[in-house]
Amino acid sequence: MKSSGTSCCGTGKPRNKKRAATSDIGLETIERLGGEEALSREVPDDDELVEMSRRYHALSDPLRLTILYLLRDQPLCVCVINRFMRIADSKLSYHLTVLRESGLIEGECRGNWIIYSLTDTGKKFVE
Repeated sequence: MKSSGTSCCGTGKPRNKKRAATSDIGLETIERLGGEEALSREVPDDDELVEMSRRYHALSDPLRLTILYLLRDQPLCVCVINRFMRIADSKLSYHLTVLRESGLIEGECRGNWIIYSLTDTGKKFVE
């Protein structure tokens, strides 16, 4: 990639005045917000970013969103979820695992059954 002659931070010699003005505006904005340190405090830590990424991944599939909406009003056993979804058991198990590992649902064993329900985090995405 060919260098533009200046970085976004205004170092180096700008090729044209328009680019230099754009760089100055970016720096002014950062300074107005409290500088680089203040800006970096707004970014969540690595663990939180990983957790957010997991949730957004879980929410990116229409089948998983359907499951969340099925669980919105009441906990359900896997057989009821599957009756509605009409997908292979292994596929449903995979999607339930993704939702559970992302913290959006939880499962409670009751005898031979697992009853799934939304977590408080999961409720935020379907209410």
